Amino acid sequence: MRHFKQLTKTDRLNIEKWLREGMKKGEIADRLRVHRNTITNELKRGQYTHLNSDWTTETRYSADIADQRARDNLKAKGAGLKIGNDREFADFLERLMLGVQDDGSVDASRRFSPAAALAEARKAGYTTTICKATLYSYIGKGVFLRLTNKHLIVKGKEKHRHRIVRAKRAPAGESIERRAEEIAQRITIGHWEMDSVIGKQGTKKCLVTLTERRTRFELAFLVPDHTADSVVKIINRIERKLGARRFRQVFQTITVDNGSEFQDCRALEKSCINKGKRTKMYYCHPYSSWERGSNENQNRMIRRFFPKGFDFSQTTQAEVDRAIQWINDYPREALGWRSSGELFCEQLPAA
Repeated sequence: MRHFKQLTKTDRLNIEKWLREGMKKGEIADRLRVHRNTITNELKRGQYTHLNSDWTTETRYSADIADQRARDNLKAKGAGLKIGNDREFADFLERLMLGVQDDGSVDASRRFSPAAALAEARKAGYTTTICKATLYSYIGKGVFLRLTNKHLIVKGKEKHRHRIVRAKRAPAGESIERRAEEIAQRITIGHWEMDSVIGKQGTKKCLVTLTERRTRFELAFLVPDHTADSVVKIINRIERKLGARRFRQVFQTITVDNGSEFQDCRALEKSCINKGKRTKMYYCHPYSSWERGSNENQNRMIRRFFPKGFDFSQTTQAEVDRAIQWINDYPREALGWRSSGELFCEQLPAA
């Protein structure tokens, strides 16, 4: 396992020596237990043009040059480079944006965005303050020792005006057109969006995901197949765990698309405990995933841990739960940089 660590002057002297001996970048990375990209960036930092005795030139690496440039990058030089005065603050941000874990290993799926990293730093008590634009500028200029623009998570897509596609047949349940405005405005808690996350082609196992609209709190469950029966069983399981009354409080409505796995509207709405109504289902317009925007955004975060083509038969519910816990603990700009888990627990109605 490759680990994150700051390269020392000794490391750089070793790199210079190993390069003279003909060692490849991958071998050097293995020796130092760092990612290959760390060595690539380091070689760029320390490169210079060497003049040979026959008046030819070649590009070489100098440990002294690399070390000096690394030190200069985090020095406070002129207006604006405030981060250089607080190395601990800089390291904290860099670790979050690289996805460095407590044991020193790197998990790219757990990287923070620059804005979220700044919010987490404020929560951790750091007093140095820089704005998001300044942090992006520092990253682009190579101020950090390892962090570059290519390490940043994908930025959100620009919002577009959406055209509603009219259905050619009636939905399985109530159309989203009939959904109350307070649900659309995210005024109250208890209104969810549901979807499925498909696995590797040719496999059956997948995820059923639920996102609470106001708090963006996420739930995800492994199911054996992409069928209506599997989705109903998951909702039944949640109701049995919470109880009929509590379920009606927490899951007042659920909005879904018109996928085949959500077509059993009657079974989804009907309580498995007392046979009364437990929730209200709403169905989006065809090809209008934006009408479940919160759920779509959460699914993109889930894909960090389980990318397209992932075989869900190779994971467990416990591993899914760990990923969802990280997502629910992630600070959100839309929530004033609080986490969805924190807000959900705070606003959840008393039992």
